[in-house]
Amino acid sequence: MFSGKTEELIRRLKRARFAKQRIEIFKPHIDSRYSIEDVISHDSNSIRSTPVTSSGNILLLSSDVDVVGIDEAQFFDNNLVDVCNKLADQGIRVIVAGLDMDFSGRPFGPIPGLLACAEHVTKVHAICLKCGNLAHYSHRLSDTEKLVVLGETDIYEPLCRSCFNEVIRNKKK
Repeated sequence: MFSGKTEELIRRLKRARFAKQRIEIFKPHIDSRYSIEDVISHDSNSIRSTPVTSSGNILLLSSDVDVVGIDEAQFFDNNLVDVCNKLADQGIRVIVAGLDMDFSGRPFGPIPGLLACAEHVTKVHAICLKCGNLAHYSHRLSDTEKLVVLGETDIYEPLCRSCFNEVIRNKKK
């Protein structure tokens, strides 16, 4: 979180639109933090999107496009990997943004499968709020064990490996 994933997705999609390519952007229906229909970055940049309840809907709604963007991919079902491959096989450029790990540091949803079959991967990092190093983890500040908890800086903080491990050790004490 807070690494610029959505910002980069929006930037790439706006460039495609500027190049007169036909684009369609999708986000999971459950992500209504900033807007129900728009994809919005933490820096308040936005682009119109289509919220969908499952990855299969993306295939149904992406005819006559050159580029498909998908935000918050970790919230989709594992079929997203097949959907992205089918789109790519049709010659559609697919740009996906999502967290690769959940709050406990485990691989998150369909992201590992997407990373395995992606032709290009850009991994961006936030800055650790404790020490200033690159952050690889999204540490949840609450004690809930639910996998999906939507939130911002009120619920999550980016941490590097060392600071994340220190926080986990202290919680076990």
